[in-house]
Amino acid sequence: MGIPTTANVLGTIGAVCWSVQLIPQIITNYRRHNTIGLQRSMMRLWACAGVSLGAYNVSGHFNIALQVQPQILTVFGAIEAGLVFALKTALRQNLHGPLTLLGVISTILLSAGVLRHYYDIYIHRTVRGISFIFVAIDAAGDVFSLISVFLQPKLDILGMVIYATEFVLWCGVFACGGYFNLMPWIRQKVGSRRREEGTQDDVAGIDAGASNDVSLSRVPSSTSVFRTPRSVVSDGMSMRSRTVDWG
Repeated sequence: MGIPTTANVLGTIGAVCWSVQLIPQIITNYRRHNTIGLQRSMMRLWACAGVSLGAYNVSGHFNIALQVQPQILTVFGAIEAGLVFALKTALRQNLHGPLTLLGVISTILLSAGVLRHYYDIYIHRTVRGISFIFVAIDAAGDVFSLISVFLQPKLDILGMVIYATEFVLWCGVFACGGYFNLMPWIRQKVGSRRREEGTQDDVAGIDAGASNDVSLSRVPSSTSVFRTPRSVVSDGMSMRSRTVDWG
């Protein structure tokens, strides 16, 4: 039975995602001039996972794109070729245990690479060093590959578990980024805006108080406004007395 065209197309998209996923991370590292937070152990684990995943996909007769995809992760081509030969020999003898073992190993290694970031997040209480664009592209590659495996003529549950596990773990990294990175940033922005509005209100209040003081200074005092007839007479007599004195 031939492999459906949709499975080939989705597998190709997944392979392309895995091919370009590191470009945003490289740009991020270049701009920061460091790789702090990016776990080197993840790269080493993925390089090892590429061997077992490649052997699993080839021996499982996945579409060509998914057979090529794991080669992006590894440089141990000779080891993988030996594993493929051994697995096909085992399958001809109706032994599926070695193939299942390699699938489990692939799941563990890929997951361990991502879980290494969880440990860093737990220690530092933030998602640092890793590009979220890189995470999104890698997760998208997992999704397209997962659907491609699902559309294979023969459903491979373990193959789906391999890609689904990594996708779920990347979703967790996104959730941690939202909690530890995005939410504090939003609170900081909201707090800054409120402080700016409060400062503007204080300045407006000071200006209003100053204008009131100026207005009050122009109003005659109470002694000149509230004058009784007796006070008027007293003032008149004092004026006449001063006139007589000067005379």
